[in-house]
Amino acid sequence: MTTGQPIEVLLVEDDPGDELITREAFEDNKIRNNLHVVRDGLEALDFVYQRGAHVGAPRPDLVLLDLNLPKYDGRQVLEKLKGDPELRSIPVVVLTTSSAEEDILRSYSLFANAYVTKPVDLDRFMEVIRQIDEFFVTVVRLPGRARTPGGG
Repeated sequence: MTTGQPIEVLLVEDDPGDELITREAFEDNKIRNNLHVVRDGLEALDFVYQRGAHVGAPRPDLVLLDLNLPKYDGRQVLEKLKGDPELRSIPVVVLTTSSAEEDILRSYSLFANAYVTKPVDLDRFMEVIRQIDEFFVTVVRLPGRARTPGGG
């Protein structure tokens, strides 16, 4: 298990209930990572590009992305992130209620790193959040996490 510094997690979620469950999962599972929440696709892009109300926002180390969002939907956000050479290395987990095969195929064709259908059961949903966190924090190496300040 890693004892490194917390990572920056961006949750792109317009459903306040799902946001609350995710926050509770972070707290209940003692997840030390910093959770930032935006409510629509436009705000997600503002966050990652550090513009508007999000000037100075940290660069996310992991994005949890809902597909069905206002303004820009999750597919458009995913396409923008993975199409930008500066941002494409950020892992994006699509976390959505959709289990439609076309959404799964489209997400992976846009280079999503994982596709997870949100469980309806509260305990299972919290467990899924814990597993995502554990995988991306303790199992895989995230880009830029081994760098020293000013170095590569």
